[in-house]
Amino acid sequence: MSRNLNSNNIENDEFNLKNEDIDYKDLITKLKEIASTIALLEKTIFK
Repeated sequence: MSRNLNSNNIENDEFNLKNEDIDYKDLITKLKEIASTIALLEKTIFK
């Protein structure tokens, strides 16, 4: 039974890491969108 619990923990850890990777990629994408928006606003303001 202990072996089964360890196996489940490893699978859960791998799943959590995959979710963290997805969250990190989503965050990077949103930050790039924000940076693009700021650059566009700067161009508009300083024309």
